[in-house]
Amino acid sequence: MQIQKIPFEATHSFNPFFLDYIKQKESLKLFYNRFPSPGNFQDQITEKAKNFSPEQRNVLVKSLAEQYDGYTLTDAVRNNLEMLALENTFTITTGHQLNIFTGPLYIIYKIVTVINACKQLKERYPQYDFVPVYWMASEDHDYDEIKSFRLDGKKYTWETHQQGAVGRFHTKDFKQLLPQLPGDIKIFRDAYSKYGSLSAAVRHYVNELFGKEGLIIIDADNPKLKELFIPVIEADLFDHSTKEKVDSTNSALENQGYKAQVHCREINLFYLDEGLRSRLEKTDDHFSVVDTSITFSASELKELIKTHPEKFSPNVILRPLYQEIILPNLAYIGGPAEIVYWLQLKAVFDLHRIPFPILMPRNFAMIMDAPTARKFDKTQIMLSDLFLEKDKLFNQAVLNFTQNNIQLLHEKECIEKHFEQILKNAASIDKTLGPLVGAETKRAIKSLEKIEHKLLKAEKRLQADRLQQIEAVKDSLFPNGNLQERTDNFLNFYQTDPKFIDQLILHFDPFDFQFFVMRYA
Repeated sequence: MQIQKIPFEATHSFNPFFLDYIKQKESLKLFYNRFPSPGNFQDQITEKAKNFSPEQRNVLVKSLAEQYDGYTLTDAVRNNLEMLALENTFTITTGHQLNIFTGPLYIIYKIVTVINACKQLKERYPQYDFVPVYWMASEDHDYDEIKSFRLDGKKYTWETHQQGAVGRFHTKDFKQLLPQLPGDIKIFRDAYSKYGSLSAAVRHYVNELFGKEGLIIIDADNPKLKELFIPVIEADLFDHSTKEKVDSTNSALENQGYKAQVHCREINLFYLDEGLRSRLEKTDDHFSVVDTSITFSASELKELIKTHPEKFSPNVILRPLYQEIILPNLAYIGGPAEIVYWLQLKAVFDLHRIPFPILMPRNFAMIMDAPTARKFDKTQIMLSDLFLEKDKLFNQAVLNFTQNNIQLLHEKECIEKHFEQILKNAASIDKTLGPLVGAETKRAIKSLEKIEHKLLKAEKRLQADRLQQIEAVKDSLFPNGNLQERTDNFLNFYQTDPKFIDQLILHFDPFDFQFFVMRYA
């Protein structure tokens, strides 16, 4: 593979909030502890070591052992599970929803970034061990977000009428989808056929794809792990202390011109049961589960927290805190939207005296297969030009390659100078003539712009073959006008190149914050 890197700004694909974080803008440093550079991890290790108890480790290790029971483990996974029991072992974590067949490419990129980050940190800090972790968002209930994926330009959808936490969904309905898929999908056929729940199926195929790298997969929908979260559950339900902290942070960010990604509620927990994940609300002297007839008194709720903490599921505000309570974690790796909303949460971590993790952006990439690469070479355009909107891309290409003068810049400048002189002459005779001269100036410039538009249109006809090639490349790399990594599935490349993931691991650099373009020869 050939690698070329493009600065984030040149892709026109990232919001200013995220870019300012990457640039380490001074005013944003209030909202995090440490920037994601390798040299900052020693202090993070020291802080986390002081705030992660042997009891927490013991619960984590036992829970993971139970979750992996019955799965085939690689030596790397087995070793990492054993190392997690040791006080000098820490995790680097990423997570995502349980998208079918892994979903869009960037989910694979997230995991690769975590794996590579652990490798680089081990080289820098050999006295510690670093375990890559994939957090399955098994409690999420947004089925619409996970039900489809795109392969070879076609959208495939898993149809099911189940409700509640998606990790608990049964996999029977995959029987209708699996025969429709082209190519070798054995890993996924085994996952969805042999395992009864979606979370179990996801564990299988992620383990198959990344087990040799020692990736540990965690399902936090677990009673023992939720016991560690009880103090936060109680504080959120009865003290409502979280909202004040998040609202204050959001206000501070908005004063700097940033838009808050998430907003906090008085209660940031869902009630979780079979087929149900619905918000908890306080109404007068009792608590109710939204859109149901389920209600609790305060005393009943306190008893339920003690006996069944697994029935309480954190929302987007509290999930990061839950993660950092149950893992000896140093950094979270996420996409732009995730990084931004984590920056809203530091005060919540401070409230509960939990170390705020280092926030690392995942690797970003676009894959150019060999046929597309050959077409791209024929276009003779710059790689960064492909990130422009199609109309702007066409216009720029035409202007770059035309032999004709279709931009009337000199002519506009001459007209403006002539009218400036006319305005001076007119003003010396009658000052009220100024608006008339100004209007005529604009009319003349508009006429030239109309001519420019016609010239550009004519030039596009002359360069039609080149523009068709450019459009073919653009459509291939930006399906439906979106970034490839947010649209296409990794099977588009993995089925023709079984070493595809190995190539990503080889070439991605978790601490190089640029957009990677990877092309097959």
